[in-house]
Amino acid sequence: MRALPCALIALLTGSVSAAEITTIPDAAVKQAIALRDQALKDGQAYALLESLTTEVGPRLAGGVNDEKARNWAIAQFKQLGFDKVWSEPVTFPKWVRRSESASLVAPFPQPLAVTALGYSPATPKGGVTAPIVMFNSLDALKAAKRDDVKGKIVFVSARMKPHRDGHDYGIGSPIRSRGPAIAAELGAAAYVLRSAGTDSHRLPHTGVTQWKEGGPRIPAAAVSNPDADLIEAALRRGSVQLKLQLDCGIEGDYTGANVIGEITGSEKPDEVVIMGGHLDSWDLGTGAIDDGAGVSIGMAAGALIGHLPQAPRRSIRVVAFANEEAGLYGGKAYAAAHKQEVSKHVLGSESDFGSDRIWRLSASVKPESLPAIDKMMQVLAPLGVERGMGAGNGGPDLSPIHAEGMAALSLTNDGTRYFDYHHTADDTLDKVDPEQLAQNVAVYVSWAYMAAQADGDFGSAPGAFKQNGDDD
Repeated sequence: MRALPCALIALLTGSVSAAEITTIPDAAVKQAIALRDQALKDGQAYALLESLTTEVGPRLAGGVNDEKARNWAIAQFKQLGFDKVWSEPVTFPKWVRRSESASLVAPFPQPLAVTALGYSPATPKGGVTAPIVMFNSLDALKAAKRDDVKGKIVFVSARMKPHRDGHDYGIGSPIRSRGPAIAAELGAAAYVLRSAGTDSHRLPHTGVTQWKEGGPRIPAAAVSNPDADLIEAALRRGSVQLKLQLDCGIEGDYTGANVIGEITGSEKPDEVVIMGGHLDSWDLGTGAIDDGAGVSIGMAAGALIGHLPQAPRRSIRVVAFANEEAGLYGGKAYAAAHKQEVSKHVLGSESDFGSDRIWRLSASVKPESLPAIDKMMQVLAPLGVERGMGAGNGGPDLSPIHAEGMAALSLTNDGTRYFDYHHTADDTLDKVDPEQLAQNVAVYVSWAYMAAQADGDFGSAPGAFKQNGDDD
């Protein structure tokens, strides 16, 4: 038997009054069910995603399609009937990719499928050619001696396996983001990793690196998983030399923007329920699952609510965030701009884990609002959504304002195949299942509408959730 929520226990014991409990009116539940069922039949999100990936395409932050994507988002918000549409500036380093290549040069010459990592510097003219030194984990690299690494190309080869919650990204992501800086401090000439992905395609996965301020920087790249296998096989036969050529780097700063659409609330317009996704993508594919899907889900869910005869009590805000991929710049800028309004951000969740079915809801809310979350679960359970036991952080771009005190949900997609395509040239529209995308919209429109109609709040307040994180 499921334990009673602590808020209900407190109510039964008399330590909390009924007035302090957040509830969802029956009429709101009924309307949420109708919206849920409408969303399952609605093709708006897929049409938006088809438009974004066709008319704009790859959306590298600061790249040639950055402004085009922002103009697309503004036009779509207006066409969908959002009452207010505006943008807020976001400034970040402009990193450019021009060309890249790699090959084994001795003793078994072979070309490799390679991609530069975001914020990697270029190799010197003519490239870097050096012996490979291999490590099986980030910890092994951290424990390495400088004499074993200096002047060599570090190769870290750790394998990710597919899981529904995608937890092996906790292996691949740090190797990609933090490994290059560690290798640079040890005097490495360059850094290469086995792609942070679960596929066996000869398509490398890009992604961002993190450098220490004022620390050394070296060329950094990822090879496809089959090519990582090839390097390992060659190393089993003895010493191997690799040549890496990267033409890429930072070209000053760039100012983009978060694009925001809002459905104005009828009773409490200054209180907002917030959702969305990030508008930028890496440049290898067309950014369909990462994260055109998230932007489209938020827009479609908001539009369904906006088309109701009666506007919800609170405002519905959808944000297409700038430059998530290279450091959460859009999310951090939003949190900085709206920090003083955190108590008015009633509840939030961002979609940024693909478009396959949502199977879990995790919440960071005040205990007295758990009955309202239970009501949401009654509407979401028929969609296959389970209640998570851990806390939620709202998703990557909403995690900064969640850290300031916004109550948040984390809605976990089935990530079994997500890291087959993530950050690769294979991130294209054909990987999106329209029915599963519609299920995502059904989930978002349901919880967002109920949150907007709730009697009471979910606990948003300065510093309320600083210790909470995501259970993914």
